[in-house]
Amino acid sequence: MSAPALTAADARSAGSRSPAPRPRKIKVAHPRAIAIFIVPFAILFTLFYLVPIGYAIYQSLLVVERDGTFGKATEVFGGLTQYILVFQNGPFWESITRVLAFGVVQVPVMLGLALLFALLLDSPLLRGKRFFRLAFFVPYAVPGVIAAIMWGFLYSPNLSPFTALTSNVSFLSADLVLWAIANVVTWVYVGYNMLIIYSALLAIPTEIYEAARLDGAGQLRIAWSIKIPLIMPAIVLTGIFSIIGTLQLLAEPQVFRSFSSAVTSTFTPNLMVYSTSSIPNVNLAAAFSVVLALATFVLSFSFLKFTQRKEGK
Repeated sequence: MSAPALTAADARSAGSRSPAPRPRKIKVAHPRAIAIFIVPFAILFTLFYLVPIGYAIYQSLLVVERDGTFGKATEVFGGLTQYILVFQNGPFWESITRVLAFGVVQVPVMLGLALLFALLLDSPLLRGKRFFRLAFFVPYAVPGVIAAIMWGFLYSPNLSPFTALTSNVSFLSADLVLWAIANVVTWVYVGYNMLIIYSALLAIPTEIYEAARLDGAGQLRIAWSIKIPLIMPAIVLTGIFSIIGTLQLLAEPQVFRSFSSAVTSTFTPNLMVYSTSSIPNVNLAAAFSVVLALATFVLSFSFLKFTQRKEGK
């Protein structure tokens, strides 16, 4: 059966229908005020972040050539020559392996202590919270170089006040010096990470705790089932910061070179970059820096995606 033909009235009614409404354009209020806040940040971000990265990439693509043995050195475009040297450099990849082993052990210990201290400060059972909050944070107020010097003296058998211990345990030996540095980093940064986690705990509504207590939950149950899941984004944030800081390890190993011969110029990637640029071989050091930055980005992004996937399950 054929479809019925449209009548003239149907055609007129169809033509009189109004078209679908177009999406309204949202007008930004006070664009100048927004620009006042954004432009200074954009300028500083470009000058002190994007420009140095671009300059490092540019330097890594150059090689130094000389006219004869004692000729004048000139920089010419070398393509990926410096990156080939980076991937052929065994000590550089050994240093990355070393700091990865450092991070696998030190980061969970540090964040575990930071979480424990934050939960203690947030617990109603703890007395003297102001004192402990300050005591946990004070080490972070000590500059990393000063902290490394202080701990270096404590580890040295001839200088330490704990001679009975340091004479029997060589903290500055090749087997233990990495973990001696890990102790310094943990001591300094536990308080910093604790404050981030503690701030997240303070943002949790107290009504949730009251409801849990009415259901018979104790403080341990509240901490495990309510507090830790709700502050997981803050824990992930501190984990990302810690991964970045681990691959940027420089000040503590540099200071420990004065105390231990086991800490060489290739002990950590950043120490190797610093030593290479001091030769000077700025172009190779720039290539080291670019590869290290990419490795840091990949590890941080992978950790973030892994934690997001775990939370989504």
